[in-house]
This record gives sequence, C-alpha cells and structure tokens, in this order.
Amino acid sequence: MHFDSVDQFTNFLDEEAIRFHKIGVFDIDGIFRGKYVDREKFESALRKGFGFCDVVLGWDSNDQLYDNTKASGWHTGYRDAPVELDLATVRKIPFEADTVLVVGHFAGEYASVCPRRLLARINDKAHAMGFDVRAALEYEFFLFNETPESARAKGYRNLDTFTPGMFGYSMLRSGVHAELYHDLLQTMEALEIPIEGLHTETGPGVIEAAIRHDELMAAADKGALFKTFAKIFAQRSGLMATFMAKWSNNVPGQSGHIHISLERRGSGENLFVDANDPQGLSPTMRHFIAGQVTLMPQVLPMICSTINAYRRMVPGFWAPTHATWGVENRTTAIRAIPAGKATRSEYRLGPADANPYIALAAALATGLWGIEQQLECPPMVVGSAYDNPGAAQALPGTLAEATARFASSEIAKQLFGEPFVEHFAATRDWEDRLYRRHVSDWDLARYFEII
Repeated sequence: MHFDSVDQFTNFLDEEAIRFHKIGVFDIDGIFRGKYVDREKFESALRKGFGFCDVVLGWDSNDQLYDNTKASGWHTGYRDAPVELDLATVRKIPFEADTVLVVGHFAGEYASVCPRRLLARINDKAHAMGFDVRAALEYEFFLFNETPESARAKGYRNLDTFTPGMFGYSMLRSGVHAELYHDLLQTMEALEIPIEGLHTETGPGVIEAAIRHDELMAAADKGALFKTFAKIFAQRSGLMATFMAKWSNNVPGQSGHIHISLERRGSGENLFVDANDPQGLSPTMRHFIAGQVTLMPQVLPMICSTINAYRRMVPGFWAPTHATWGVENRTTAIRAIPAGKATRSEYRLGPADANPYIALAAALATGLWGIEQQLECPPMVVGSAYDNPGAAQALPGTLAEATARFASSEIAKQLFGEPFVEHFAATRDWEDRLYRRHVSDWDLARYFEII
C-alpha cells in the first residue's frame, strides 16, 4: 500500500473499519519486536513517533541482556528510545481481521545502531553516487511436523521433518502438498511480499522462496517480514519453520542469497550491463564485485552473524569458504549473473539467519566502495572454488575471528560509522562468549570417557 500522508492513511483506516493496529521494529538479530496499540496511540505514533524501550537494542535473540554495549544497558536505565514509523511499510495482515501493521526504525541518538537506518544511510550514499539500487532476497527454510513445545521437549533432536528424503525441485512434493504451497503464496501476496519462485530444495522438508526484486529498502522490508510471517504461517498450519544456517550435520545449510543491481538514478538503466563485454559485465559491475570480494573478510560478521552460520561454511555444502567470484558459478562467494536487464551480483555467502538490513548494507556498501576505488576484480574462479580458490582470501572460520577483524577494520568504520561497528561487534562478542561457556553434545561424546 502507498500513502502520501498520515491523513490519507487515517482516512483509509476509517474506510476499511480497521480496529487493530500493530507497530514494530527489527532488532540487531533481525527479530521483529512490536505490539498492538489503540487508535489514539497509533495516530500519535504515526505523526510524532513513539518511545520503545531501548532494551530492544540491548538484549540478544534470547532476551538476555548484553553486558558490553553502550547504546543500551543498565547505565541507560533502559529508557524509551525514539522510533519513527514508515508509511511505506503499511500492510494489512491477511489472517488478522481488520488489522494493519507498520514498521518503524530507531531515531535520534539510537539511529546510528539501528539496522534499518544503517541500510537507509548506505542507500542515500548510492543515490548521491548517481545510483538507484534494486535488490532481491531468496531464502531456504526447513519445515517440521513439530510445535514449539514438542521441539523443546525433544531438545531439538530427532525432529520430524515435514517431508522425508532429498527431493530438490520436486514436483511430487509440491503436488502432494499443493494446498500448503498455494496458501503460502497467497499469504505472502496479501502481505505485499510477492514470491517469484517457490520450490523444494535438497533436504527433508526444505523449501526455497525467491522474493520478487524491488528498490533496496522495500526489498529489505520484504525479506525481514517474510522470515517473520513464514514462521507465523508455519505455526498456524501446525508446523514449525527454521531459518537456522545449519540445523543438521547431515544436510546442507540454509542460504539467504542477496541479489543486487545498480541503475542510473531515475532512468531504470541497469549499469551492470555491457553488451560489448564478452561476459556481458560492465566496468561498474566489475568494480562493484571487486569491492565485495576485497572487503568480504572484513565485514563477514554482518553477513554470517551467528555461531551457527559458520557451520554452513564447509566445502561441498553450497557455501563458500574463500572470498571468490565467478560468472554463473554457484561455488563462489559472489556469482555474477549476466542476464541482460536483470544482470546482477549474487552474494552467495549469505545464510538464511542473517539480518536482511545488515547483510544488504554490507553487500551494497562494499560494492560501492569498490566503485569509488575503481578496484579491479581478482582472477575469477572457473570450475570448483572449493578445489581451486586460487589466491583468494580465506574467510574467517569462526564468529570470534570474524568479529575481531571487523572491530579493527578502519574501512568498516568509514562505511558504517564507528558507533555501529562498536555496537555490532560487541553483540557478536557477547554471542561468542555465551557459546564458549556451553558444553555441547559433541564435547561429551568425544571427551567424557576416553580422554
């Protein structure tokens, strides 16, 4: 939906007899935090913004308080942080009668650490450089015949997948479960998150959804909302969905690939296309990819932000291990896709668990930096990047290693601002410290008796 003013929107609320109003923001991990408000509070929030406890930026995905952040903590008193609502995000919720949803972002001194505002700043930079940015996200997610209660009771082990076997692109599976696929497509269409492609991937109960491309901020909003509402849809259907990067030792991980193209500002001309180039790639696109590849090891936590994301980065499991690129090569970290007007860069390193705003900011900002520096691409990989990465930089293998590199990167501070780098690095350091205190099943099985 598009509204030019708050007054136009409130008239819509009256015409549609809207009775319920939801507002929310996305936190540092990409989790949607929000609430219902009454009509008076809703109108006030639309016109003047509203206060949201800054703990949303001060706790992790399990609501545990960070002990090392400046933006939020006991020292702030967990005061209200200002939030602005964005009319461009208005949606009616198809399974909640007479209900609208609006997404917001943090403002004031909190804007520097807000994921959505971070992406908006990078988008503004692209505009200043003469570019419009188009993007698309595609996600793999597993479905299970489980509930939140049953999954916890099982300790997340021996879960019953929605379907058995390794059935990639299966017409059998999508035919047998056609009603579920249709309902998912219709739900996302009603939420203004149109799905361009939907199919089974290789693995038991795994589905891949390619969201239709859009301008940058809309694409990010769609990605973030898709993950939230896909999980809601699954649980309302008696299932559970996970976007973990890798939930099983035995099947491939789950990707969240990021597609980006640059257009000449206001014209719609794809600046990545060069009909005279043997591979169809313009110098602008090559500089863009060069920046993405060169800075990938320095911004890796923005893409792979969880402990689990690094489980996916192993040879032969469809996730890159080096900062590589290639043309139509699905083993490389960056895949250049020459497709005429649809020519684009695909950031294949992305896992499904990444925060869409932060991951898109990293993928775009590093590419723009490559254009600014007029960087030349390293040699591209032909064949398997696992077997022959050439002289490509190896990517950090753990969140701790990646975070240390990110925190010390002067280029990252220039691109994203020192407050964001400091805050985000602190949250990733916290994640690693929690992990290192944990005794895993692997530890027990390997060391309990024999060592």
